[in-house]
Amino acid sequence: MSAESTDDETGVDPDALDTDYGPLAAELDARDAVGFVAVGDRFDDDLRWLTRFSGPDRAYAFVAVASDAATDDTGGPHTALCAPALFDDQARREFPGDEVRVDRQGDPAGVRAAATLAAHGVDGGTVLVPQGIPHDAAVYLERAGYDVASAEAVARARETKTDAELDRLRRVQRAAIRGMARAEEILAASTVDAERDELRWNGGVLSTERLRRQVNEVLAAHGVRDAGNTVVGAGPTAADLHYTGTDVIRPGETVLLDISPRGPDGYYGDVTRTFAVDPEGGWERRAYVAVKAAREAALEEVAAGVPASAVHEEAAAELAAHGFRVDSSEVGFTHSTGHGVGVSLHEGPSLGGDDELRAGHVVTIEPGVYDPEVGGVRLEDLIVVTDDGFAFLGEYPFSLVPRERE
Repeated sequence: MSAESTDDETGVDPDALDTDYGPLAAELDARDAVGFVAVGDRFDDDLRWLTRFSGPDRAYAFVAVASDAATDDTGGPHTALCAPALFDDQARREFPGDEVRVDRQGDPAGVRAAATLAAHGVDGGTVLVPQGIPHDAAVYLERAGYDVASAEAVARARETKTDAELDRLRRVQRAAIRGMARAEEILAASTVDAERDELRWNGGVLSTERLRRQVNEVLAAHGVRDAGNTVVGAGPTAADLHYTGTDVIRPGETVLLDISPRGPDGYYGDVTRTFAVDPEGGWERRAYVAVKAAREAALEEVAAGVPASAVHEEAAAELAAHGFRVDSSEVGFTHSTGHGVGVSLHEGPSLGGDDELRAGHVVTIEPGVYDPEVGGVRLEDLIVVTDDGFAFLGEYPFSLVPRERE
């Protein structure tokens, strides 16, 4: 964190993300629970959202004490981060809650969480935990006299994004779009080697790996990490939903790019486009027209109060009308129309589920069709649901044939 981005007197980043613990407080009250405990490391997205702490790859704990259970009765859940050793200052800068605990840093995180509950006068009762809490942490809580019960409150709370979270998502989506522009620029500038049936660029064969590296350089230059999520497939490998291998790019075949970087605050972008250099106008063009129409049909259905599954059904119906299968796991439309995006690349809500969309949900719209013998076409955008529709978090133009854009 640079000195320019902090408050001179407090050292606190004025642009730092907050976390609304209201949904957690409501769950504690509804379940008559005395507290909530999450234990994990920097790879635990629930913990990242709860604490805003980008800590190390060793376990630490978040503790929320119900207001009627805490001795100091704060009027809301009293929240604490049990900071790992050597990360005290960073935890104080990043954690938006009430207390950073630096005691007993040599003890397991579950032991420290139990000690934090006890320090606030909670000596028994039900403690809520995420479903994925480490087994040893649950055992330590039970040994300390607490009844452990799982809760989905955090996953649900993460689904609805605040204005500050939307700002983060827009920032990283802008970087993803710049990466897409670089990929299209390279494809547009490539030449066809008819004798070898391959594309060439900048003096060499153009492969999916060369294209991926160019995209990832742009992402890094704009302050985000590719996080191993830059998918580039060509021809048959474009039908592999998450292809990150190396394949020669050939004229006429589809080139599918799915770019999903992660920003410094942990939020993801997600954008997909499909191109073809010198296409023949067969399967690839028919698939592109169908997927683009399915995308438009899905977007027309999006609004707060609409069942998420209705968006998927509209996309599937449009693809079926264009003659593509929607009931297969290998050929045609083989996945949901979209998913939530936040501090996880895939989180709730799923557009294949029955939950209603709510204002503030951030989801992808990404219909696609695939044929493992020919290729794949997918078009994906990131949107936020509003009361009467949606708004894009970033936009990129469409063209099956790549263009040099200004």
